Amino acid sequence: MYTSVIEVIAEQNLTAADEARIAEILRQSFPTDFEGRSFYQQRPHMRLVWREGCVLAHMSLFLRAIRVGENVVDVVGVGDVATSVEARGRGHATALLDRCKSVASSRRASFLILFGDRELYDRAGFLPATNQFRHCQMVGARTGDIVEGSSPFLRVFPLTEALWPEDAQIDFLGHLF
Repeated sequence: MYTSVIEVIAEQNLTAADEARIAEILRQSFPTDFEGRSFYQQRPHMRLVWREGCVLAHMSLFLRAIRVGENVVDVVGVGDVATSVEARGRGHATALLDRCKSVASSRRASFLILFGDRELYDRAGFLPATNQFRHCQMVGARTGDIVEGSSPFLRVFPLTEALWPEDAQIDFLGHLF
């Protein structure tokens, strides 16, 4: 019997075994071909994992500065949220999101930002955002064009008293999460 634990792993400390396991979980969870990688577009700064002997659930965290209107704002982007097939429906992703909020708060970020359409994010308090934004498009691990638009999947979670400006143009100053 294994003890359940949520670990925060800095990217440079990720073991080869954990990286392979995360890559497998992502393969099980997404129709997109990650080409065997443990991340979609760019390596994150840190990972949150739910471990019971091996990694059962995973989340990538990206510490970033983005432009919100005329202001540069520190945010934590959330990506690559996935749970292994055998562990789904047991609350692991919810627990990782809860831990993510405390980790992000300690990094002086004003907001968590993610792109997703699951009820999980709504239940966790993420709010839909309709802002226009620009970013560097990436297809897998290839740089594309600078694109502008909006997304029905953009969600934000305030970590401070700051209000998310619904009408501000967002510049991700790079790729999405």
